[in-house]
Amino acid sequence: MANAASGIAVHDDCKLKFLELKAKRTYRFIVFKIEDKQKQVTVEKLGEPTESYEDFAASLPADECRYAVYDYDFVTAENCQKSRIFFIAWSPDASRVRSKMIYAASKDRFKRELDGIQVELQATDPTEMDLDVFKSRAS
Repeated sequence: MANAASGIAVHDDCKLKFLELKAKRTYRFIVFKIEDKQKQVTVEKLGEPTESYEDFAASLPADECRYAVYDYDFVTAENCQKSRIFFIAWSPDASRVRSKMIYAASKDRFKRELDGIQVELQATDPTEMDLDVFKSRAS
């Protein structure tokens, strides 16, 4: 069903892959893209569990908006292994204004489709979502 605010639908594959990341930890990250022609959010890239944060950061284009989900593993002060699922709204300054508006208008609806997101980040440049930001927001 299309989002009333932006007219953008969510492809079923987005929810399916997210459930696999959440339940089975099949992926480290997922990058989502809004396809202009089909007017829907689709899966652009799946990160293998062995891929690093650097692989994830490199998969976000410098001049185009994207949504992404990242499964961040960390160890608490009590030495417990934990993970948090981050939702990243990537909207670099160099991207087109129309693109930024469509991504902003569709974000909340898309995020609701992905049940289990624990932390949300809004980033316009790589420093706003580096590992230190993940560490501070995870705990």
